[in-house]
Amino acid sequence: MYASIRDGIVTYAGYSTLKEGMLDLDLWALEIAVERDLSTSALSPTPGDPRPMLDSPAAIAAYRKELQNHNTRAATLFVAQDFNGKDVEAEVMWTAEVVRIADALGVAAVRIDSIMTGERDLPLDRRVDIFARGVTAVLDATPGSQVALAMENHGYQGNDPEFVERLLAKVGSERFGMTLDTGNFYWYGHPLDTVYEIMEWLAPYTKHTHLKNISFPEDVRQTRREIGWEYGEYVAPIPDGDVDHARVAALLQAAGYQGDFCIEDESLGKWQGAERKQVLKREVDFIKGLVGQ
Repeated sequence: MYASIRDGIVTYAGYSTLKEGMLDLDLWALEIAVERDLSTSALSPTPGDPRPMLDSPAAIAAYRKELQNHNTRAATLFVAQDFNGKDVEAEVMWTAEVVRIADALGVAAVRIDSIMTGERDLPLDRRVDIFARGVTAVLDATPGSQVALAMENHGYQGNDPEFVERLLAKVGSERFGMTLDTGNFYWYGHPLDTVYEIMEWLAPYTKHTHLKNISFPEDVRQTRREIGWEYGEYVAPIPDGDVDHARVAALLQAAGYQGDFCIEDESLGKWQGAERKQVLKREVDFIKGLVGQ
């Protein structure tokens, strides 16, 4: 395993460019978001090209060269599609195109979102069917690809183990698995011991990770809480929360996971200015220590 970071976390910490942030943090692997128009994050943007486009083979090749020139690797690409949106075909086409971009960049996985329109109003079976159709359509549109679709346990249905279990079984593809977010099951309200049980179960399906943490009062850690209970107050830097990331790293390694440990610290808003960078640097050192990097 190796340490990586989301592009948006680097810029949120206050770095003027991804290049500056990656150098200062001493990291070489990024999760990079690709928008619906196929624009993405520049390592060192210019006024004439603030958001490079990945809409042609030449543009993708140029972006790959930019990454190489900055000694940076795209560990994962990120999309926030909606498989129950107004134009599902467009969502499928966008996601499939990002899979093709990932192939061209040598990226192993594309993070996809588990959130979809109407998820709180539809019965479980219907939601599983809708999402499975979206995933299957993307897989069918990218035959021969080795790129995995890695669904994040995100929001209401993505952190429901029954939804995840049924979906994995219904899709039934080696190319479909999880972006295992280490804080989201805890955010959802699962007791801490249950969070470890869920992550151990999902470890063999894990294609990518997001790392975040929460430090709840001791008397509520093993209780079932409301979704998102007091998250803004108790969200914490990765080394300081209740989820033991050394334990998470061990269970992933035991399952054969060799991908990235991707920093997505949502506690940075508690700090200002240079303090955010210091928190992030401490997290990088912590993660590198876990993965032996």
